[in-house]
This record gives sequence, structure tokens and C-alpha cells, in this order.
Amino acid sequence: METVTEKFGSLVFDDRVMKANLSAKVYQSLKKTIDEGAQLDLSVANAVATAMKDWAIANGATHFTHWFQPLTGITAEKHDSFITPAPDGRVIMEFSGKELIKGEPDASSFPSGGLRATFEARGYTTWDPTSYAFIKEKTLCIPTAFCSFGGEALDKKTPLLRSMEALSKQAMRILKLFGNEDVKCVRTSVGPEQEYFLVDKAMYDKRKDLIYTGRTLFGAKAPKGQEMEDHYFGAIKERVAHFMADLNDELWKLGILAKTEHNEVAPAQHELAPIYTTTNIAADHNQLTMEIMQKVALKHGLVCLLHEKPFAGVNGSGKHNNWSMATDTGINLLSPGETPYENAQFLIFLCAVIKAVDDYQDLLRLSVATAGNDHRLGANEAPPAVVSIFLGDELTAILEAIESGKPYAGTKKTTLKLGVDVLPKFARDNTDRNRTSPFAFTGNKFEFRMLGSSNSISCANIMLNAAVAESLKIYADRLESAENFEQKLQEMIKKTIKDHKRILFNGNGYDDAWIAEAEKRGLKNYKTTPDCMPHLLDEKNVKMLTSHNIFTEAELKSRCEIMLDNYCKTVVIEANTMTDMARKQILPAIEEYLKTVCDTAVSKKAFIQDASCDYEKKTVIKLSVLMEQILSRTEELESELINLKVFSDIESESFAIRDKILPKMSELRAVADEAEMYTSSKYWPFPTYGELIFGVK
Repeated sequence: METVTEKFGSLVFDDRVMKANLSAKVYQSLKKTIDEGAQLDLSVANAVATAMKDWAIANGATHFTHWFQPLTGITAEKHDSFITPAPDGRVIMEFSGKELIKGEPDASSFPSGGLRATFEARGYTTWDPTSYAFIKEKTLCIPTAFCSFGGEALDKKTPLLRSMEALSKQAMRILKLFGNEDVKCVRTSVGPEQEYFLVDKAMYDKRKDLIYTGRTLFGAKAPKGQEMEDHYFGAIKERVAHFMADLNDELWKLGILAKTEHNEVAPAQHELAPIYTTTNIAADHNQLTMEIMQKVALKHGLVCLLHEKPFAGVNGSGKHNNWSMATDTGINLLSPGETPYENAQFLIFLCAVIKAVDDYQDLLRLSVATAGNDHRLGANEAPPAVVSIFLGDELTAILEAIESGKPYAGTKKTTLKLGVDVLPKFARDNTDRNRTSPFAFTGNKFEFRMLGSSNSISCANIMLNAAVAESLKIYADRLESAENFEQKLQEMIKKTIKDHKRILFNGNGYDDAWIAEAEKRGLKNYKTTPDCMPHLLDEKNVKMLTSHNIFTEAELKSRCEIMLDNYCKTVVIEANTMTDMARKQILPAIEEYLKTVCDTAVSKKAFIQDASCDYEKKTVIKLSVLMEQILSRTEELESELINLKVFSDIESESFAIRDKILPKMSELRAVADEAEMYTSSKYWPFPTYGELIFGVK
């Protein structure tokens, strides 16, 4: 039986495999491309392609694909076999450097936001050598970037790589001023914690809303939800444990650093957390993780729900993006050290993040904006839509001391005594954890908690990298021209704290008082996707993102268009699903139950002369009224959907959906959910909340 160490990375063309299968010269040349961004020679590509093909075939692969991440939010792949015809009628297995480097999928069928016309089909995929190739279901998958015939980025990987390069460039300028001459690059690292729900597939198949939209559009609250908080970190059910074991096996084979698994707060909710890795690889791995979760779940008769709010009234699912910066020499630039007050290098990088988050609150908010995440942000399981930073007591005290010019007294490590002699004593951390904060410092990294569970992590990290790169550029420009480096550095740190302390908040983000306080501070509160997405095209944002060559202006316009279009399409599909379920399932079910109730009343009267039939009368009256309300709410929703056709631009349509469609959907749901409470479960047409969230034994 394979051990974990033998299994890990067994389906990945990683450094170990490259070193074993490539000549020393080819290997060194490829490593230079990966580590330093050197130009890739075609002869090296040919040698790598041959070795990659031989290794893949030896591991059972028959096809290859350029695996990329278009603006759909999921991955895409077109499979080609290795076979090439031979003169004698047989086939040989070939794979060239040209095929490795470049692919040509049809670009017209992917979202482009106006970058490409329908008749302009040509697009290119190009190999990303910094992310290892892997084998998935007998296909060699080559991570690639995706661009149009004109060179515009049509994917999430290209701008992510650009943002990483931009941050590295500016961080290097700062580090050289501190005398770090041996550092060649700075990499951002991410560990995305993934939350998800598991439901029984047989029940899932009976719910049109789950099938079409990924969330329940109807459903009365179950008698029990998460009130007892007994699911969180509870014993993992056997069926779920088998799923998790198989999931780990599949992830480990692909070199994905799956580390932590546990039950989350809501019934049927769980979490998987990986070990941190370089951002673009973490993004690739997270896309794979979501895909494999869903495939493995099916093998166990389960369905993995990745929607941000699959069930009303219980916690939704997020994706906590743990982000940090480190040099290629292994120095974490966000590690305070033993004396953070005296650690000027740490403080300047910390200030760069504080300035970035305050200056570009809108970019961070819109980077996580989706129709699904709008249901989650601001609820009790997620941070509010207002962006703020939690630093903890010690770092806050240090910054206050710097701003005021007073000496920092310091804090002693507190030893926690638990009152039981046999238990070991341990030192308390300098900062508590704040689960209500959107952007919390957690020791040597920041945890960006606003991402939705189905989001690609690329979008958030593009904006975060870009904003920090801009802060570092401003600092480097000032410091490089300073006559007195140390004096200028102190002035800049002090000025940053003074100018941007409004973004710092260590309290309860769930408290309504904080939202009022945030407004007084001038912080932005974009509650929905239509509120925030247009700000992508604000002058300051376009100027910053184009100046670092992360996006062109045309690429930004296309992304704004695509994200708003996706929002509109998502909600319209949900609304159409609701009207379909109401007319074809809910109303007929209630009508059938009412007939049974009426027949029962007639039978009672026939056998019992003075039978009152109070239950039957009240039930008929109540459900008859609710049926009329369901019908009228359905008709009103259908009417509003028709009215959407008058809008010629996507921004106006998104506001109409926010202001007209979503309220009508809520009104329809309210009366349908009330009707569920009065209808016999025998007649209700699909599984209830209680059955769904407690159905996995």
C-alpha cells in the first residue's frame, strides 16, 4: 500500500520528475525560466515536451490539454491525443515543444466583454512553466494562460502573473534600500481555506433550484439548524469521513497540499485548508480542489455545494484567503520578529498593506462581488461589506506609539494558566483572532475573509497584489530620492499611520454600531455587486492598474461588463427557476393536499353528524389564501422579468435586478415557505431543509 509520501505528487511533472528525466543543461535552462523569468528556448521546450510525454504515457495518459482559466470562473480544457499517423498505417505517440508552448482554442465562445466579436474566433493558450503539469483522468494537463488574437488577456491567470511581477518589482526596490542585495524576487503566497456543503445526491436530484442554481430558492426553516453549535469541529460522520479520505488521496496525487479538514458551523458544512504556496500555483490548486471535491462527492452518492449561500438561515460558505509576501531567500516580509517596534523593514511593508487596503477598498470589495456572495457578506457568518483591517492589540499599540512619538512600553508574553497542574502552560499569542474582520493580521500574514466559496482566488489576489505594489512604488520613489533615508523612512511610516488609521478596527464587525462608525470614517459600504462593480472603471483604479501593466483599459472595461453580465444572468436564472417551481411543483402540491383535506372533511361529516372539521376548515382557508398569494407573487415576478428587456446597457439592468427582481423573489419565497409549514410533508414536492442538511448519515 502506498504511503502518503509515495503518493504525494505522483501525478505531477514536478521538480523531482524534471530533474530525473531532463539533461542537466535542459533542466538548468528550464529552472532559470521558472525562477528568473528567462526566455524559453525552443530546443529546451522540445526536450521538455518529449520528457513530459514519455512520463505521462508511462503513467497511463493518452491525451494532453492546455488547461486554462477563462473568465467563466471555472477551468477549460480541449483534449488532443498523442497519436500521430505512421507510414505503415500504425500510429506513433508524439508531442512537440510547439504543442507544449502554444494551443489554439476557439476564443469566440468564452466571455470577452466586447474584446472579441462573435466572428473573431482565434485565441491562444500559452504554457505557464511556473505551474507544474499534471495528469487528470488519463490526460496530461498543462497549465496555461489564455489570450486573444490581439494579445488581450481573456483569463484570470495572466493578470495574476502580471500582478505578482509588479509587486515583486516594487518590493525589490524597497529591499535593496535596506541592503538586501542577495534577494532576486519577492513572491506572494496564499493558503485558501475552502468551505463547502455536502448533501445526499438522491435529495439533490429532486430539487430544481439546486440543480439549476446551486442554492435553495425555497425552504422553510428546519426545527433545528445550527443553534446548538454542535456540528462545529464535531465528530465527522462515517460517510463524510470516507469522502474526505478519498478527496485527500486525489488531491495529494496532484501535489495539492491538503492539510486540515473539519466540520464547519452549519449542519452538512465542512472545510478543507491547504498549506500555503506561491499565489498562482495556489490559484491553480484551488480550482482543481473545487472540481475534485465535486467529482469525489458523486462517487459517494453525495453532491458538493460550493454556492456561497445554499441554505437561508444557516451559515454560508466562504474562502479565507491567507496572504503573505516572502523573498526567494525565505524571509517572510510580514513577520514582525521579536521586536516589531524596532523592525523598520517589517513596519514599512505593514504600512504598505494598510495604505493599499485603505486606498483601494473598492477594488478589494468588487474583487469578491458575485450574486452568490451578496447573500453572504454582512450575515453573521461573514464579514460586513465594509472593508477594514484588524491588527490586534500589540501592533495597534505600536502604531499608536509611532504616530504620537511616544516610546512604546512593550507587552510581556502572558502565560495562560488553566488551573489544572497536569496541563502544560503556554504563552498567549500577541494577537487574538477576529472572525468578523474582512482583513485580519494573524501573526505573519493577512487573512482576507470576504471571498465567496465558489470564487476564483485570482481576482482578489490580483487586486491585493496590485494595490500593495502601488503603495511600495510610492514609498520607493520617495526613499530613493531621500537625502536622509532613515529620517524619511520614519516620516513615511508615521504619515501612513496618521493618514490611514481610519481603516484599522479591532472590534466586532457584526455590530450595527460599527457600520455607522465606518460611515463616519468615510469607509465605503458597497452592499451589492451592482453597487461596487462599476467602480472598477474609476479613474484612480484604471490609472493604477494600467500603470503597473496588470490590465489594459480595454481589459478592465471587458471585466466590468462580464462581471455585471454574470450577475444579471445568475439572478435571472434563479428567478425563472422560482416561477417554474412555483407553477409546476408548489401550487399543484398544495392543491392536491387541499383536495385530500376537503375529502376528509366530507367523510367526517358523513360518519359524524356534528363533526366541526375545524382543522380542515382552517387549513383550507389558510392554504387557499397562500395559494392566491403564491400565484400573484409569481405573476409579479414574471412581469418584472419581462420588463428587463427594455434595458440596453448591463449596468442599468443590474440595478433593476437589484431593486425589482430580488425583492419580488423574496416576496414569493416568503409565502411559499409559509405554505410549506401548513402542507403535509407527504405532499410537499421536494426535500425540505431538515431532510437536506441532516440527510447525510
